[in-house]
Amino acid sequence: MRLKARLGGLLCGAAALLASTLAASAADKVTLLLNWYNYGEHAPFYLGIEKGYFAKNGIELEVQEGRGSGITVQATAAGSATFGYADFGTMVKAAVKGAPIKAVGIMLQKSPMAVEGFADKNIRTPKDMIGKTVVYTPGDSFSQLWPALLKVNGLQENQVKVISGDAATKRNAVISGQADFLLGNVNDQKPLIEEATGKPVYAMLFADYGVNTVNGAFIVKPDLLASNPDLVKRFLSAVQASVEDAKKNPEAAVDAMLKVNPKAGKRETLLASWTVTLPLLHTALTENKPPLWTDPKDISGTLDILSKYSGVEVDPAQGDKFYTNDFLPK
Repeated sequence: MRLKARLGGLLCGAAALLASTLAASAADKVTLLLNWYNYGEHAPFYLGIEKGYFAKNGIELEVQEGRGSGITVQATAAGSATFGYADFGTMVKAAVKGAPIKAVGIMLQKSPMAVEGFADKNIRTPKDMIGKTVVYTPGDSFSQLWPALLKVNGLQENQVKVISGDAATKRNAVISGQADFLLGNVNDQKPLIEEATGKPVYAMLFADYGVNTVNGAFIVKPDLLASNPDLVKRFLSAVQASVEDAKKNPEAAVDAMLKVNPKAGKRETLLASWTVTLPLLHTALTENKPPLWTDPKDISGTLDILSKYSGVEVDPAQGDKFYTNDFLPK
């Protein structure tokens, strides 16, 4: 009897080991291509890996840094990445031109786009920009919505002086005093300028002055939605759990990112970046909804702004061409 019991125990142990081995080998290898180099906004994805949210959903996730939303959209549409994380408006522009791409979840439902300058410049409302100098990058998403911010708030373009430069140039222009403010993401440029100077920066969000476009979209080829919808659902379920955990444990999320990429930045700056991201996760229409679920009205509002001010030929009533909530957990 003892021999049988031992054999039974050994067989059960072997079966359990085989089952776990098969489960591990069965995990889907998935790549997530980011919109930019690592900063605080991306911390939840690394926390999800560390806490096992992706593993529990049968996913072995590799996060890859990006070089801009435009490149991320192109790469994802070409199949170089399983999922992309990019600006929704940039994705829409590509989709209108024929790129096979669609959004299946949106993390930043309130736009991070902002007018950012030192607090002592006293730029608190659009009218405070009159007579000041702005620096932005021609052709990027910020500059394309700049005319919308002016028009919606009754300003003329000639009331603000414009100089141009890339991301680093913009930051340096504000720090050196060449420009009074820049156009950038509140969770990117603001913490970096404060880190470099030790001076407080005030960010006036586009969204608070009539120009809100949803951002931070998880994008995918429609082919994958048709061929492997279960993978998409499992991925989004893991992302939701990761974001919820990062909301409750910001420091753990940043630490998880730094373990993978110690050169991502200073811990305090990354923590400030993720902290300022938290109010952007929902709009008034989605306050009681889980992360990523997006109200169709916020989608149509974004498409309306893009069609009016960014030269995108799109019908705001046809948001389902570009976005779906169908793959999010019910």
